[in-house]
Amino acid sequence: MVTSQLTINPPNWVAMHADYLYAYAITRIADEEQVRDLVQETFLAALERIKQFEGRSSERTWLTAILKNKIIDVYRKNSRVGAAKSIGTSDEEPQYFDPVLNNWKKAHWPLSLGVEDADPLHNKELNRILQLCMKKLPPLWLAIFTMKHMDDESKEVICSELKVSDANFWVITHRAKVNLRSCLQKNWM
Repeated sequence: MVTSQLTINPPNWVAMHADYLYAYAITRIADEEQVRDLVQETFLAALERIKQFEGRSSERTWLTAILKNKIIDVYRKNSRVGAAKSIGTSDEEPQYFDPVLNNWKKAHWPLSLGVEDADPLHNKELNRILQLCMKKLPPLWLAIFTMKHMDDESKEVICSELKVSDANFWVITHRAKVNLRSCLQKNWM
């Protein structure tokens, strides 16, 4: 099915969708230059596939889907290039977690992050610190955490897209959460 020219308007894409696509990507990839490139690549890919747009979704939804696939490609590439220095290893985990209780050790129970604070400036600062903490995660950890907790992807999709086993997925998810929690408590509290 070919789309009608009334439902898609490439000359207005930048004005109508660039800021949204940039905001979507920057929360998933912290490199501003790379995000700008991905948004441009999204527009180019959409132009190349314009005849495949069937009009079953809005222009923005279609462009976001293209961008999302490009972000997953970046995750795949980064996870293959090699893990960055890990900010936490399994040797450090027992200091936080009590395997007997299957819970946090009392001394390391999560503190309130103040997220319930209605002050938008506090939430903005928390988001900035979260982004800084996420940058410290190894590429594969960041990819899995972002796909799971920001994009709400299923474990099956993540494991398939990033070529990780089910067991590895759960280990990486746990380690990413422990490291982010530690970083947030160190820098936010």
